[in-house]
Amino acid sequence: MIKKLAKYIGQYKKYVLVAPILVLLDVIAELSMPLLMSKIVDVGIPGGDNGYIVRIGIYMILLAIAAIVLGVMNMKVSATAGQGFGANLREALFKKVQSFSFTNIDHFSSASLITRLTNDVNNLQMTFIMGIRLMLRAPMMLIVALILAFQINAQLSLVLAVAIPILVIAIAFIMSKAVKLYAVMQEKIDALNNTVQENLIGIRVVKSFVRQNHEKKKFKKTNDDLTAAAIRAANLALTAMPIMMFVINGATIAIMWFGGGMVGNGTMGTGELISFISYVMQILISIMMLSMVILMIARAEASGKRILEVLDEEVDIVDPVSLTTDTTNLQIPASGMVAGPVNTIKTGKVEFRDVSFKYAVSGSGEYVLNNIDFVIQPGELVGIVGGTGTGKTTMVNLIPRLYDVTDGAVLVDDVDVREYNLTDLRKGIGVVLQQNTLFSGTIRENLLWGNEHATQEELETACKDAQAHDFIMSFPQGYDTVLGQGGVNISGGQKQRLYIARAMLKKPKVLILDDSTSAVDSATEAKIRESFHSNLKDTTVFIIAQRISSVNKADKILVLDDGKIVGMGSHQELMAGNAVYQEINTSQQEGVLSNA
Repeated sequence: MIKKLAKYIGQYKKYVLVAPILVLLDVIAELSMPLLMSKIVDVGIPGGDNGYIVRIGIYMILLAIAAIVLGVMNMKVSATAGQGFGANLREALFKKVQSFSFTNIDHFSSASLITRLTNDVNNLQMTFIMGIRLMLRAPMMLIVALILAFQINAQLSLVLAVAIPILVIAIAFIMSKAVKLYAVMQEKIDALNNTVQENLIGIRVVKSFVRQNHEKKKFKKTNDDLTAAAIRAANLALTAMPIMMFVINGATIAIMWFGGGMVGNGTMGTGELISFISYVMQILISIMMLSMVILMIARAEASGKRILEVLDEEVDIVDPVSLTTDTTNLQIPASGMVAGPVNTIKTGKVEFRDVSFKYAVSGSGEYVLNNIDFVIQPGELVGIVGGTGTGKTTMVNLIPRLYDVTDGAVLVDDVDVREYNLTDLRKGIGVVLQQNTLFSGTIRENLLWGNEHATQEELETACKDAQAHDFIMSFPQGYDTVLGQGGVNISGGQKQRLYIARAMLKKPKVLILDDSTSAVDSATEAKIRESFHSNLKDTTVFIIAQRISSVNKADKILVLDDGKIVGMGSHQELMAGNAVYQEINTSQQEGVLSNA
């Protein structure tokens, strides 16, 4: 784990290399002072040499100043290195998540990813900072103090041979238990974040159904679970303190007992005993500092595992290893010379060849799509209908490779989509997902996601085609109207028209609309469909719809049932001979008549 995470220190390695030098000098300066104090007590005071006492005192003051300066420098170096490490690690995590396919994202909840990017990284960052400051300082302090104490009195040093192993065994036992408890604690933080996120995203639904009390109870449960897990971990960590204090106080009493006897019989000076006790305290405090860092490491280990789960996640949808090595993706001109790889969609022809698909994370192993076969010619308007859960959304998600097929192949312009560079493939496909979003910023900034270089004229054209221009201009700031997070200050129908305009602004060769006019009235929807025929006549358009009226003018309609295509043709053809389509149409007509 350390080896994998160490590379994220990156450009801050120089600070990590400087830190041990500063720590060593700081330790030498600090541990030299008790030795000098013993000289004053055993040499200066008995001899009445005031000059010697002043001289040694000045040395001690200079060493104290040096220790302070070195300590401050070490704190600055460690803080810089730690913050830099955290920044690099967060950036790496965010970049990795951006490369995830939908399958990869399905492995982690969004709340868990947020926790890993924030809380888990902070745990590692703080451990890294404390590690540089204490993990280096404590061992150096321990070793140097042991050497100096042994030099003062080797016999009295045997007390440490008993105390140190007791502390080490206690710390090792506590750490072995702490790792599991901290791992559980991080999972509870995931659950709490998930509860908060769901509540804030769905706050309007919560209020409209008057479910505040239910949400409060749900939050209380996850909050209490986290509190209980944190208390269990904290209680285990707190047991280390009484054990350490018992050992330290016991060792101090033993040293004073045996050392006092040595002073009494003249085998040890009073100053030497004072210095020895100082060094023993430094040794035992160093072990305590190490135990604190080790407990932090226990929590950091749990966080590190969670972070590496994301960093080590294998992205299942990636660019081809080498586009130029696959001849299926090459254009062969009349001269017979290879022109190069096909990197862009040129016509928008879409073909499904015996496609079957199942979700990798579902665990059921059941196919959501079975043996899907069809060919859509460039510029055709295609409707897709079927009951809930029949695989409509899943099927269109395979075209831009949001998922990869399990069996068979999806082709665009007679080229398997797996042979395209992902960026080029998706640049040629406009998608309005069933669950879409607007981002904080202006309407203009949201539209420019479709084409960041679009002119005002192009923006207005796309918005007019999507029937969004009029309502945009009704706002005082027009296209510069600021949208709240998720577009909370506009209606559902207005959001959907902005989604469509954003996708149309790409001028894609393939446009996929996944139930994207459900909140739009029939008259407006009809105008949007007309714009497809007039302004996107060369674009292949897929429309997933619940209403037959949304697709009855389509060139071709696909009827899905239980993951299979059970009908294909025009509205008239399907009405004449497809039972499933007839049933859908009849149920909707009955709904219209009953409402009337």
